[in-house]
Amino acid sequence: MNVSATLNAFRLLKTPSLCLPHATISTFNDLPVPLSNAFGNVKADIRAVVLDKDNCFAVPKENVVYKPYMDKFNSLLTHYPPPHLLIVSNSAGTSSSDAFGTDASSLSSATGIPVLQHSTKKPGCGPQILQHLLTAPGSRVTSADQIAVIGDRLFTDVMLANLMGSWSVWLKDGVVETRNQFVSWERKLPERLMRYGLKATLPGSML
Repeated sequence: MNVSATLNAFRLLKTPSLCLPHATISTFNDLPVPLSNAFGNVKADIRAVVLDKDNCFAVPKENVVYKPYMDKFNSLLTHYPPPHLLIVSNSAGTSSSDAFGTDASSLSSATGIPVLQHSTKKPGCGPQILQHLLTAPGSRVTSADQIAVIGDRLFTDVMLANLMGSWSVWLKDGVVETRNQFVSWERKLPERLMRYGLKATLPGSML
């Protein structure tokens, strides 16, 4: 159970726009690189990227890049080399699901990218992400609004970005088609909220 997502979901009652993305992309292969070009006419100084794993660039429960996405993955890695590219998963690297770091180590080895070890699952691990990106040797990140978070889930990845004061990029079509009814409902939510005039708030720094 993701206690962090459950608790943070109550924030949506007050601020439903927290689950609205700044950019919506079909699949990982459709990501513009550099990511500063993902937000239309809005200027964004993206210096670091946080990547979800499952159903983002990898088949769920697999610790390798989905083969058809390899070229795009390498393009992203070239433009945002570590420490400016970080994988944050709610499976690999979490103290509850990967207590010994086995999956995180396997994933990092396969991708060449560090995997955040975090005790709180998304969307509540923003402070740990910021600490990592701000203090990593060689990092050019000085504020949260220089970070983009890419993922396929509104209530974890997108909400994480918005709570951090970062840019959110929502992949509305994952690697595999979901049969989860809640996820299917979740994917219809942005359109419904935008009918009421709601939109994602432009990032600001929480520092």
